[in-house]
Amino acid sequence: MLEGNDIICFANDWDAEPLSKKHIALRLAQKNRVLWVNSTGNRNPTASVRDLRRIWKKVRQHFRGCFPVSENIFVFSPLVIPFHGNRAARWVNRRLLPWSVRRACRKLGFQKPITWTFIPSSADVAGSLGERLVIYHCVDEFSKFTGADEAAILEMERGLMEKADMVVVSSSRLYETKQRYNPNTFLVTHGVDVVHFRKACLPAVVTPADCAGLKRPVIGFVGTVADWVDLEVVRYLASSRPQWSLLLIGDVQTDTSALRELSNVHLLGRRSYESLPAYCKAFDVAILPFVVNELTVAANPLKLREYLAAGLPVVATPLPEVLKLEALVRMARTPAEFLEQVEGLLKEGKRGPDPAVSVLMERESWDQKVEDLSGIITSLDGGGQRRGRLLPVRRAA
Repeated sequence: MLEGNDIICFANDWDAEPLSKKHIALRLAQKNRVLWVNSTGNRNPTASVRDLRRIWKKVRQHFRGCFPVSENIFVFSPLVIPFHGNRAARWVNRRLLPWSVRRACRKLGFQKPITWTFIPSSADVAGSLGERLVIYHCVDEFSKFTGADEAAILEMERGLMEKADMVVVSSSRLYETKQRYNPNTFLVTHGVDVVHFRKACLPAVVTPADCAGLKRPVIGFVGTVADWVDLEVVRYLASSRPQWSLLLIGDVQTDTSALRELSNVHLLGRRSYESLPAYCKAFDVAILPFVVNELTVAANPLKLREYLAAGLPVVATPLPEVLKLEALVRMARTPAEFLEQVEGLLKEGKRGPDPAVSVLMERESWDQKVEDLSGIITSLDGGGQRRGRLLPVRRAA
């Protein structure tokens, strides 16, 4: 693993749902110091109550300054104007953001850091912080998110890739679309915290009280309930099998009114990461239904590996990255196919967590993925291969 480095990490908000960025940062922090820069925005804000609360929260966090949240991890919330397609806003951000991040680095005593950024909106600051390396780690097709200024995001992302010493991507589709802008492009797929999710298989782990009394079988989903989730599948399963319980765990960010009229659909909202194995234990079958579009085809669903690490039988939409695990997952393209596949699993007696399935995820651990990333970075950094002196394209699955 990398050791003794100062790392500036541009990512999502630290207190949001733990995504790939947080898993990587926590492991890097075992032997390095990490300055986690909270989200500088991907989409244009609206006048909604949700966005206004988010803006006020960011202002309050900014005035807290740089503060520790875990061993060797410090969080900083910069003030930025998140209208990335607006020239005036970009002009202000180009001056304000580098200044504020450099100030935070000075307070921490950072020297010749590595900038490890997961977001295109860092393009105007990455490379201006005295770094010895700039890494762009792309885990989504950011320009395709609802509310994103597609042209502005693509412009920033291209500039970031061209200036970066290396680009890491998490899916084969992202590799295809990003490597043309930087020959130092590497494919490293997502990992999973196997030890954490395997707790679902332990007899001592108790199903949470808010789902313990649900009628069985329980068909479960964990993740953000957003517009990329195919809620028609959930509605179809619930209406076709009213004796089943459909349990959705996660922050709701889209219209779910069509589900709320169904008494056997239970939307519990976001639950803590620590409690997710217990909720997985409540599932008989896990589902991962996605709308198929440019965003999801480029995605590598983190929850799929978490389901499998919990030992669950899974039915999922056959996205490209899901197909790589097809030996462990039942595929379904339509609501009717989801129903057929779920019923097939139930009839075969494949219900709930199975330790034998969980064991198969050990090779996919986050620890191993961070070791893979460290090896790539060490070969680049130690070999003196910098911007303008690029390594051959390399892939690490």
